[in-house]
Amino acid sequence: MAKTAVVALGGNALTREGQAGSYEEMEANANVMARSVASLLRAGWRVVVVHGNGPQVGNLAIQQEEGTRLVPAQPLFSLGAMTEGQLGSLIVLALRRVSDAGGMRGAVAVVTNVAVNPDDPAFENPTKFIGPFLTKEEAESMAAERGWVVRKDSNRGYRRVVPSPEPVAILETAAIRALVEQGQVVVAAGGGGVPVVRYKSGYGGVDAVIDKDYAAQLLATSLPADALVLVTGVDTVLLHYGTPQQKAIHEMAVTQAEHYLETGEFPDGSMGPKVRAAIRFLRSGGEQAVITSPELVYASLQGTISELEGVTGTRIVRVKPLIATAP
Repeated sequence: MAKTAVVALGGNALTREGQAGSYEEMEANANVMARSVASLLRAGWRVVVVHGNGPQVGNLAIQQEEGTRLVPAQPLFSLGAMTEGQLGSLIVLALRRVSDAGGMRGAVAVVTNVAVNPDDPAFENPTKFIGPFLTKEEAESMAAERGWVVRKDSNRGYRRVVPSPEPVAILETAAIRALVEQGQVVVAAGGGGVPVVRYKSGYGGVDAVIDKDYAAQLLATSLPADALVLVTGVDTVLLHYGTPQQKAIHEMAVTQAEHYLETGEFPDGSMGPKVRAAIRFLRSGGEQAVITSPELVYASLQGTISELEGVTGTRIVRVKPLIATAP
């Protein structure tokens, strides 16, 4: 039986740093991603794609606010659903453009609702960056005029921050599983999914943006999938980042990953969520997790460290690696 991989792409993979976020830019970036997915399809994998939406949902929020003179602005969770549809269509079309090479049976995007806990402490401490970078003056104006919480994002400028609660259930899991079993490439839980909470009258949306890596992990565990692939802007996870001892790590056991996470090697502002999602997936029964760039997804998922050292991303596995890479 074919194995299943859940592949998680950041919103920055579709709108890269320095880009304005035009449709043409996102389309070109989606084509790169689609070729990466096609390589897995050719190898016999079933694939589910999860994407981020931080840049896109933030941009849409600005458009909504600017248009309130003519039409009412929609709530943030509704904007999440809009970007799920927008980016889902973009990715499906890119996948269809490479379908002949990948042997794809079909592709479909599923607008996905993801339940969160209404008492999640994240609602009291917004941390998820969305939208474009702003100057200090622009950030102060946005905060005063629109009531946004705005914080400095590294040294690149200021951005809006919103709550990012933990996902606890994916409402469309059964439908996604059925589509995967039919051989469809499924785009799901886009932007982490539409955050919803359960009220006495049923589920309803709540303003937040769920971390797409955690949503991808929960979906991979729920299906269940065999592999979780977390696509980022670097080829490998780096130990001792920014120091003379910096080194790439190509494979590590889940216990090593837990140790590095506990000792602060992977802070929340960078690799922390990805490594944590990988650990959760493996501890819940997954076989392997990969963190790498789009170009190295296939080599990282298919290869072995002894054969492909130096040209793979980072694989995290449940068992001790054949070649020790920890210092």
